[in-house]
Amino acid sequence: MTRRAFSSLSLKDALDLVPVLRTTQWQLNTPDHVPSDVLMAYLKRLNSFALTTSEAAKIMLIDTLIAEIVPHYPRLKVWKGEPLEAATVGGVADFLIAQDYAYVATPLLCAIEAKRDDFSAGEAQCIAEMAACRDNNIRDGHDLEVYGIVSNGQVWVFYRLTRTPEVFVSGAFTMNRLPELLGALDHVCAACAANIP
Repeated sequence: MTRRAFSSLSLKDALDLVPVLRTTQWQLNTPDHVPSDVLMAYLKRLNSFALTTSEAAKIMLIDTLIAEIVPHYPRLKVWKGEPLEAATVGGVADFLIAQDYAYVATPLLCAIEAKRDDFSAGEAQCIAEMAACRDNNIRDGHDLEVYGIVSNGQVWVFYRLTRTPEVFVSGAFTMNRLPELLGALDHVCAACAANIP
């Protein structure tokens, strides 16, 4: 059977994989996370780069914020550009967060899509990747929530695929309110770490 690429899916196709008919608003109210001095100094250095012109440039900013939060959770590891497949879909995930092994293994906890500015395509791709993570997890005996993020570096939207299943979608978090954004990212990383058996 030929697998469809994540990037080729519409929102309807992605929701059919869950399966749900719609997403639900996620009121992600989290405490602010004060950025470290190291992060602020690095962000200042990144001003030398044109961070809004390409997906590759935006990934630099995404990497920086992920590197600010994930080390607080030593059982998590971030993988970039890893293949991800399920029964009917597949492709390469921009980022996967999983347990800290020497290789990518279930439970797959979070899929992150870096998008230049096309959040509609990013949402469909992220939801499909979350469904693929869930299917791989269930295959290996891990029935748990999976998280997702779509970001262009400046704007971040968070997703949660529950076991019921439902897909929750947060409002947009922006670099203009960095402590709030880092708080949301920290919340998702904490939830991922809590899902490790």
